[in-house]
Amino acid sequence: MTGAYSTHSIHQEAVVEDHIVARLVAAQGYDERSHDAYDKSLAMDRELVLRFIQTTQPEAWERLDEHYAASAEAEFFKRLEQALAARGTLQVLRDGIKLVPNITFNLCFLRPASGLNPELVELYERNTLSAMRQVRYSAKNENAIDIVLFLNGLPVVTMEVKNTPTGQTVRHAERQYQKDRSPAGEPLLTFKRGALVHFALDQTRVSMTTRLMNGKTYFLPFNRGDAEGGASNAEIPGEFPIAYLYEDLPEACAVLSRDVFLDLVGRFIHLEKGEGREVMIFPRFHQLDAVRSILADARTHGAGQNYLIQHSAGSGKSNTIAWTAHQIINLHDDMDQPVFDTAIIVTDRVVLDRQLQNTVASFEKTKGVVKKIDGTSRDLKAAIRSGARIIITTIQKFGTDHLQELSGQSGRRFAVIVDEAHSSQSGKSAQAMTDALTREASDSDDVEDLILEYQRARGPQANISFLAFTATPRNVTLERFGIPGADGKPHPFHLYSMRQAIEEGFILDVLQNYMTYRAYYELEKAVEDDPEFESRRAQRKVARFASLHPTAIDQKVEVIVEHFRAHVQGELDGHAKAMVVTQSREHALRYWRGLGRYIEKQGYSGLKALVAFSDSLEIDGVQWTEAEANGFPETELPRRFDGDEFQILVVAEKYQTGFDQPKLCAMYVDRPLNGLQSVQTLSRLNRTAPGKDRTYVLDFRNTQEEIQTAFKPFFEVTQLEDRSDPNQIYDLSQRIMSAPYIDPEEVDKFSQRFFSGPLVAADRIALEGYVRLAVERFVLDEDEAAEEEFRQLLKSFMRFYVFVAQIIRLEDTDLEKLYAYVSWLARLLPARDHPADIEITEDMLNLKAFRVDQTADGSVSLAPGETATLQPITEFGANPYTEEEERSLSEIIESFNERHGTTFSSEDFLFGEQANRELLDGDMMEMLQNNPANVVYGAFSQEFMRQMIRQFQKSSQMRSIVMSDTKAREQLTKHFFQRAQRVAREARN
Repeated sequence: MTGAYSTHSIHQEAVVEDHIVARLVAAQGYDERSHDAYDKSLAMDRELVLRFIQTTQPEAWERLDEHYAASAEAEFFKRLEQALAARGTLQVLRDGIKLVPNITFNLCFLRPASGLNPELVELYERNTLSAMRQVRYSAKNENAIDIVLFLNGLPVVTMEVKNTPTGQTVRHAERQYQKDRSPAGEPLLTFKRGALVHFALDQTRVSMTTRLMNGKTYFLPFNRGDAEGGASNAEIPGEFPIAYLYEDLPEACAVLSRDVFLDLVGRFIHLEKGEGREVMIFPRFHQLDAVRSILADARTHGAGQNYLIQHSAGSGKSNTIAWTAHQIINLHDDMDQPVFDTAIIVTDRVVLDRQLQNTVASFEKTKGVVKKIDGTSRDLKAAIRSGARIIITTIQKFGTDHLQELSGQSGRRFAVIVDEAHSSQSGKSAQAMTDALTREASDSDDVEDLILEYQRARGPQANISFLAFTATPRNVTLERFGIPGADGKPHPFHLYSMRQAIEEGFILDVLQNYMTYRAYYELEKAVEDDPEFESRRAQRKVARFASLHPTAIDQKVEVIVEHFRAHVQGELDGHAKAMVVTQSREHALRYWRGLGRYIEKQGYSGLKALVAFSDSLEIDGVQWTEAEANGFPETELPRRFDGDEFQILVVAEKYQTGFDQPKLCAMYVDRPLNGLQSVQTLSRLNRTAPGKDRTYVLDFRNTQEEIQTAFKPFFEVTQLEDRSDPNQIYDLSQRIMSAPYIDPEEVDKFSQRFFSGPLVAADRIALEGYVRLAVERFVLDEDEAAEEEFRQLLKSFMRFYVFVAQIIRLEDTDLEKLYAYVSWLARLLPARDHPADIEITEDMLNLKAFRVDQTADGSVSLAPGETATLQPITEFGANPYTEEEERSLSEIIESFNERHGTTFSSEDFLFGEQANRELLDGDMMEMLQNNPANVVYGAFSQEFMRQMIRQFQKSSQMRSIVMSDTKAREQLTKHFFQRAQRVAREARN
C-alpha cells in the first residue's frame, strides 16, 4: 500500500516496490491484494480463484455444487492442486481442469484470434490480474518475495526488487533467488507447479529465469536496451528505465499490461521437452518486442511489407521465428479479416536446418499445422496448393520445373520468413519463389504487356510480406528488406545488437582472447627450371601442397593440442570443447588423423577428436566418409560431441554456421575468413554456459586487424554509407548494347518469341539460333581482354537487374528483354581457356623447412561506437573506378603521351584491368587481404608484369614503351596494385 515517504525513507527499496504495484493498478487494471490473501499450502490466492470460477462459469459451479454438495469447494481445490502438480501452471491455465461427472472449468480465457465471437471476447475481458507485495510464501520460514503477480488467483510472476541508491543491483536480486529462495518443498517456486517466471530487477536493469535451482539458477537478461545499442535501458522521462515492464510507452505496450501478459501465457511461454529434460521457454524482451512489433505493423498495413530483423547471433532466432510463424497465421486486421493465409519459412542452406525445423514444429499446438518439406519440390508444390498454414523449406526447391507450373496463388497472402537472409535472397531462387507465390495466367495477347507482367512480378508483391532474420545483414540484405529511415537509407525494422548481447552477458565476446600464428615454409624444387612452376595456378597448387604436407599438419596439431591442454581443457570443470576450422575436406580429414596420432604418441588419455565433412573422400588410396571416420552415423555427431567422450571437432564448412554448442570454448582457425564469414564462423563460440566466461581463438591464417575490421559493421546497428544507385542498370545495359557482338534487332526478335507464350522444342531451336549469331561474332574476336570484359559485364547486368527489379517497379520492358536475352547468351558463350591443370607431388617438390610462429596475442574487442558502414552496391562486381583512381590513370596516360608522342586513351589500358582480374581470381586476392602492402607488393609486381606481357600481344607499341620505360612501368604497376587492394578489401566485406 503506497503512501508518503520521509526524506530518510524515500531512497529505500520499498518505494520502488510501491511504485511498480501502484502503476500496475492505475495503468494496467490490476487488483492490489493483501499478502494475507495468499494460501501457502495451495500457493495461490484462493479467494480470487473461487471468485473467477463462480462469476465466469456459474453453470459449471452449480453442477459441481449439486454433485458434491457441501464438499464442492474442497473437491475443486483438491483437483486443482492435483492438476497443478501433474501438469503445471501453464497447462492448467491453457486447458483448465475436469472433475467427475464431466465438469470442465477454465482457469483462464485466452484472447480470441478475432472479435467475431462476442462471447469469447467478453470472457477474455473478465480475466483478473492482481498483485501482492511482501508475500510470505513458506510454511518453513519467514522469507518474503517482494512482488507476486497472479492471473485469476494463480501465481505467474515473482519479482525480487533491489535499490541502486543503497548499493543493491539486479545481481543482488539474482543471488537472493540463488541462495535464499530454495524451491524444495515450496510450490510457489517449484518448476512448472508454481510461478512461470521469476524477475530480478533494480531501477535500471532486469533479468529473468524460469527455473530456480539454488546456486545453479541461470538468469537471462530482459532489457530493452538503450538508444545506442548498448545494454543499459534507455531513460524514460519521469520514470525509471525499467518502466517498460509496467508502463505503456509510445512505441510499445508494457510487458505486464493486460494484453501482453495474457499473450505471454497463451501464445509465448513454451514447455520444451526432449531427451529426459524439460525447459520452460519465456521470451526475452527483444524476442517479445520483435514478434509483437511485426504483428502490430502487419495488422495495420496488411501483406506486401518487408521486415528486416537484425538480432545478434545466439539470441534465440529459431524461437523468435517459431513464435512469429505460429502467431502471424492467426493474425486478423481491424475488420476481423485474416491478414495471411500461409507462413513459409525458407533457408538458403541446401540441407534444411534441423534445429529450426524441430523448434517450429515443437511450438505446434494443433497437429498438422506445420509441414516440413524434407522431400522434393513436388512436396512443396502440394503443400502450397493444399493451403498448408506453416511450411518449412529450402529456397532452392522453388527453382525447379515443378514449381513453375504452380499458378493461381496471387489471391492468397503469404508471410515469407527468411532464415539467415543473405545474397541468395536477391537472386534467381528468390525470384522463383516470388513467381510461384504470385503467378497467374495472363489474359493479354500483347507481347509488351506480357513482358511488363514478367517485370512487375520481380518487384514488391501485394500478397507477400518478407520477414528476414539475420545477425549480419549485407548491403544487399539491407536494401532488399530494410525499411527507409528519415535519412532515406534502409534500416532494420528491429534490432538486438551484438554489442547489447555482449554487454548483457547473454553472449560472450569472441574477440577477447585472439592469438595469431603465421606459418613459414621453404620449398625446394626437385624439377629445376620448370616453367610450369611460374604460373599462378601452379603457385596455388604449391601453396596447397605445403599446407597439406604432414610436417605442416603435425606442427600445427602440436600447437593446437598443447594450447588446448594448457588453457582450455580445464574450463567448465573439464567439459570444455574446441573446434578446428580447416579450408577443405581433405585438410579436415588429415588434421583429424594428425590429432589422433599426436594424442596417442603423447599418451594423452581423455582427449579425443571427431571430424565433420560431407560426402565421401579418398585419401592416400583409402575411401573415407564422416560416419566411417567417427564410427557412428553423422546424424549422431551433435549428440555424441555434447557428451564427455570427445573434446575436439574438426570441420570443413559443416558446422561453421548454425551449430549451437555452448560448451565450445576455443576455436583453431586454419583457413582465410573473409568479412561476413569471419563473424558467422567465430560466433559458434559466443554461447554462454554456466561457468563459461571466456573464449580462446588461435588463428593460423588471419590477422587481428582483419578480424576486427570484419566485425565492425555488425557490432551495433548495421548501416549503409548510401543507397545504391539504380541507374547503374542503364549504364550496364548501354555498355552491353554497344558491344560489337550485340545486334539490337536480334535481341528484339528473341524477346518477341520468348515472351509470346508457352514454349515448345521448336521455340528453343529458334531462340538459340538468334543467340548463336552473337556467339559467332564473339568467337571471331581475338581480343581476349575484350571478351573477358564482356563476360563480366553480362554477369554484372544479370545480378544487378534481378536485385534492382526486386526493390523498384522499373516499368521498362527493354530491360526485361535484355535480361532474358543475355541470360541465354551467357550460357552459350564459350568458357575462358584455362591452362592445363598440374599435379604437385613429392617428386617435384620437397618441403625444405617449415615453422609456425606466434605473431600476436591479446584482445581485439570492439568499444561502443567502434563501427563501420557498409558500402552501397556497385554493379555487383563490375568495380567501377573511384574518382581518385580515374585521376591517377589520367595522369599516367598524360605522362605516357607526353614522353612518347602517343595518343593513348583510357580504353588502351584495359589490359591492366584484365591483368588484375586474372590475378584476383586466385591466391593474389588472399595475399592482398592477409598481408600489408609492403609485404605483398613484390609478388604482385612480378605477377602483374607477366600478365601485362600476355595482354601486349596485340599492342606492340604499348609493349615497347612499358618494357623500356621503367618509370612508366612502375607508375602502372602501383596504380593497378592500389586498385587491386581496394577490390580485395571490398570482396572481404
